[in-house]
Amino acid sequence: MTNGSDDDALVLVDNLIGKLPDHLLIEIFVRVPVTEWAQISCVRKHWANLFRGECLWQAALVKSYPSASQAKRWPGPIPRGLSRRRYAALYISKQIFSLDGDMDEIVGHAYLFLKEQLELSTMPPPSGVLHGTMIDQFIACGKSRDVANELASQIWIAVLDNLEENEHTFLLLKRLAQEADVFLPYPYSRSIKVQWRVFEKLFTDFRDCFNYVDYCDVLSCAKNRFQPIPSAWRHVGFLLQRPPLILRKEGTAISHIRGRVDLGELLGQWRRRCSPLA
Repeated sequence: MTNGSDDDALVLVDNLIGKLPDHLLIEIFVRVPVTEWAQISCVRKHWANLFRGECLWQAALVKSYPSASQAKRWPGPIPRGLSRRRYAALYISKQIFSLDGDMDEIVGHAYLFLKEQLELSTMPPPSGVLHGTMIDQFIACGKSRDVANELASQIWIAVLDNLEENEHTFLLLKRLAQEADVFLPYPYSRSIKVQWRVFEKLFTDFRDCFNYVDYCDVLSCAKNRFQPIPSAWRHVGFLLQRPPLILRKEGTAISHIRGRVDLGELLGQWRRRCSPLA
């Protein structure tokens, strides 16, 4: 009997909650931690529609960021968007950049702009275009060139660190690493620390994705931009899986190596065998 009574009580509560008007449901939801919103939206189709609508996000914006309602629209190429996007931008600014003040929302929007361009586009625009768009946005909002460059660099690094580790990201990072150097006046060129982070992620987080040819190409690009480069970047080549490799001199097999190849040792063997004193 107890189980039956509990079930009846749950059904009664469920029916009562289902009859609540939308404005009360919204007031309840915006008081729940943001981390639980995705689960709540899966409970009922009607609740999911509330999270897709503008009213809930307006209420969440007012409750979490009261000063946002007084913010004026800003000039520049990156739009402000509706309440849901504004909430996401402010949340990112607080959680990732720990910013507070007039620039916090703009930095969040710039982060969303860059991340979406890199993640969702099949062929993202050149990095110089994306970087220049953010620089123009910050300068349009009254920031100096130095501050604009520093903010854009922070956003680049934050986005790179928060990309998913998948094939699309590997191809994207490889493309960024191999982009031709184009002279752009300061601050429209990416900073050295942003370029360094691209190569660092490739040679650490994605080192198992390389084939030997791609590795050599990317390493060559790294050497052209940085001197010296970390020894760990060079060692990636020694860890790559290789097909069976046979070097021959006058029909005689010199070496037959499977799997992992130490290129320095391989070349050393070749020179020793080819030496007149051998």
